[in-house]
Amino acid sequence: MIGDFEVTDEDLAGRIGKLETAHGKLMTPAFFPVVNPFKKELTVEEVQRVGFNNIITNSYFLMKRGVKRPIHEFLNFNGVIMTDSGAYQILQYGDIDAENEQVVKYELEVSTDIGVFLDLPTGDSHDRENALRSVEETLRRGQAITETIRDSRTLWVHPIQGGTFLDLVSKSAAVADSREEFKMLALGSPTPLMEGYQYRELVRMIFAAKSSVGRGKPFHLFGGGIPHLIPIAVALGVDSFDSASYVLYAREGRYMTRERVLRIEQMRELPCSCPVCSTHTSKELLESEERSRLLALHNLHKIKEELVDTRNAIVEGRLFEYVQQKAMSHPSLYGAFREFRKFSEYLEKYDPRTKGEPRGIFLFNEDSLHRPEILRHKRKMMEWKSINNEMELICYDLLPKPYLREAKGRENSFVLAPYFGVVPINVSEVYPLSQFEDPKDLDVGVIEDLRKSLLQFIEKNKVSRIRLKCQGSMLKELLHIDSIPALELS
Repeated sequence: MIGDFEVTDEDLAGRIGKLETAHGKLMTPAFFPVVNPFKKELTVEEVQRVGFNNIITNSYFLMKRGVKRPIHEFLNFNGVIMTDSGAYQILQYGDIDAENEQVVKYELEVSTDIGVFLDLPTGDSHDRENALRSVEETLRRGQAITETIRDSRTLWVHPIQGGTFLDLVSKSAAVADSREEFKMLALGSPTPLMEGYQYRELVRMIFAAKSSVGRGKPFHLFGGGIPHLIPIAVALGVDSFDSASYVLYAREGRYMTRERVLRIEQMRELPCSCPVCSTHTSKELLESEERSRLLALHNLHKIKEELVDTRNAIVEGRLFEYVQQKAMSHPSLYGAFREFRKFSEYLEKYDPRTKGEPRGIFLFNEDSLHRPEILRHKRKMMEWKSINNEMELICYDLLPKPYLREAKGRENSFVLAPYFGVVPINVSEVYPLSQFEDPKDLDVGVIEDLRKSLLQFIEKNKVSRIRLKCQGSMLKELLHIDSIPALELS
């Protein structure tokens, strides 16, 4: 049935899914390249050859140009077509000469697969009254077209507005999610934030919206077209994106990589093996009469690569470390990652407990303390009830992995492991308590967290005597274990 959304893999709050449309199933996370049929940097055929069987175009432009044919026929494209409503033009110019009902009926007339009604974008407004007006008007317009769209073969998207006023975003999201006629939700107005590198605010907006809705409907991010932002947005629960960034950047001579955006005139070599870069030097690309088209093609390849790697990270259960890796590509993105860490309880809530074939996890620095696996273990240890007030404590770097081979006859023995803290030796083979790699020389933040975890466990279980087996371990000196008060160490 159109609008059915089947989730096949999950990691953090991210997921891989299959969305049923009138033109087949769409795999998510997905990116919809913006296609303007009246401007020819890239043809629909070229976009499809890159690997995109889904596109988005502007129904307002088509309507004003008098296009009456079915949209798939007009574009000569048999994949999934999404149509925007002209709301972005409202954001740019203040208004357009079209009404909500008119746009919606036009989208139905041309048989789009995924349609959006004419919402009122908040943009980067710092005026709460204007933001509230955009939320209320968008909700009103959504309600007004419910009878018009009911039982159509188009999958309808309900935009979420509110801008940086997070309570308004939450309100908008909750009401939109409650409307059964809309099978997809979308966060609006992020483009000004991305253009200003306000990634931290964007992360807050996504979280405010996602934490206010259920998991049953796919969630779209309008204007999300920068490769290095895709993983963190997906990790928060974004299922699809659209953008004309690949073309707009190309017109300005801007060359996308997976980590940043460069200017072609400042490049001596092209660090890519896509069809464009493998057949041109940087100088040839700069001087080409087709520079914009070629750069747009290259940029689209980079977005495609990022989507594929993000999906692979979900399947392999390593999305957190992938987001952590990408965060180092720009200071503003790392600031967003620090904000992302604050939502660890939300991420842990949706992160699956088991993930097919388990793989060892990589732990790097104190950022890794926010992984769901770490938080889950520490919560369980706060519920742990020790047999008596004595414990044997063994530093992890003195034991071979897995630690369980040392467990015979040691019912009250624990391993002291970085990041995880206190680990009962008789459950230490449970994934990933001994299936991890770390850099050995621990950050100050990791050391402090490990000492705190140990002291909390000692206090909760009223431990008065520790049989310590840490001689020769780096942890003994780093944690100053000998200085722990009121304990008899042996």
